[in-house]
Amino acid sequence: QVQFVESGGGLVQPGGSLRLSCAASGSIVSRYAMAWYRRAPGKQRELVARITTGTKTNYSDFVKGRFTISRDNAKNTVNLQMNSLKPEDTAVYYCNTWPTPGNWGQGTQVTVSS
Repeated sequence: QVQFVESGGGLVQPGGSLRLSCAASGSIVSRYAMAWYRRAPGKQRELVARITTGTKTNYSDFVKGRFTISRDNAKNTVNLQMNSLKPEDTAVYYCNTWPTPGNWGQGTQVTVSS
């Protein structure tokens, strides 16, 4: 059973930065397209960014130009560099496969507030 462990979240002021990391069990990161998703309070989970098994990336409009997704196949990790954070980025962030997510991890809480 594949497991994802997300980390790196926290409290940050508007305009600040955070780097999220996701460790996956097995070699799933090198074999599947991966993505970061998020769920804000009272909202459905949504796609934030995705990356192919290579290096092609795609971002949702609301993070384009601010977030960068990357992968490290050797370490079986997926990262999300988040810059210029806004209060509306407050959410629990999850990583998973794309387009069909598997079991969800616990996620990591990101709170953007002054």
